[in-house]
Amino acid sequence: MEFDIMVGPNRWKDAAELASRAESASFSGLMFTETGQTPWMSIAAAAMAAPRLTYSTGIAVAFPMSPMVAASLAWELADNTQGQFRLGLGSQVRAHIERRYGMEFDPPGPRMRDYLHAVQATLAAFRGEAKLDHRGPYYQLTMLPQQWMPLSHDHGDVKVDVSAVGPWMTRMAGAVADGVHVHPLHSVHYINERLLPVVAEGAASAGRDPAEVDLLIPAFIVPGDTPEEREALAHRARTQIGFYGSTKNYAFQFEDLGFDGVSSRLNDCIKAGDLTGLAATITDEMLDTFAIVGPWNEIADRLIDRYQGLAERVISYLTVDDLAANPGNVSKWRDVATAVTAA
Repeated sequence: MEFDIMVGPNRWKDAAELASRAESASFSGLMFTETGQTPWMSIAAAAMAAPRLTYSTGIAVAFPMSPMVAASLAWELADNTQGQFRLGLGSQVRAHIERRYGMEFDPPGPRMRDYLHAVQATLAAFRGEAKLDHRGPYYQLTMLPQQWMPLSHDHGDVKVDVSAVGPWMTRMAGAVADGVHVHPLHSVHYINERLLPVVAEGAASAGRDPAEVDLLIPAFIVPGDTPEEREALAHRARTQIGFYGSTKNYAFQFEDLGFDGVSSRLNDCIKAGDLTGLAATITDEMLDTFAIVGPWNEIADRLIDRYQGLAERVISYLTVDDLAANPGNVSKWRDVATAVTAA
């Protein structure tokens, strides 16, 4: 099981420094989000500083980019990381795609399926396996003159992953993608009872073995040997869980486990701008369900117990926050990473 760090917006110099620290601390890789900035240049800077790590996007917003652009970026990063790159794509939500990016969104599931096929067709053309001739319902890519071909290399079998929460996108991911980005707000119940059966349905529809579909799972990890040491990260985790849980689409994550009405209360807190109330709504029981909480010397075992056999990669959501506040904890994170990756 690989163990990565999730990384948000960063200046290139800071991304490179973080990559060096992550590599020395025995992490497997860095996963860059796309929120306040795109991930591509930060990955390039990080990879130059720490070439042994695996790099991924988690996720890059697909619909504002042509599939040709996404495939070209993935091809370049795969080349320059010696094959240590995975392309993670997601649809985002309607408001962002239509109002922030000014692009078309509907229908997101079929559009994303066509997008993935277009990216895969482009990568196959880059590898010289087939002429580019993708003719889908939303994307048509049919021209690739020789002078516009990227530099050839031996790392062209780029894995293309997709974020999925609902059944349609999850089924499609099982049929088409190399991996599924699991939402950070999840329980083991959700993975076993909702996600994996639908991934298996999708895989079966395409004649695939479900084991071919990797799960990339972000985890809220809250280590500390005392409640006081855990307080800052616990508050951060409660707030983020509350923020995600306030969305009606994720209410089932609570209701499946008997936490009825929680999503509604969280939504009320968001509407009122009550972030204190938002975090306070997430009880210790909920935190233990949606996060990994415990003393430093138990964190690795708890991660292994929860995710081994499920996750290809576990991505630590809060490590960057902890290292920024407590640089001396890098040796403790090294112990966790060493144990998890050895399991």
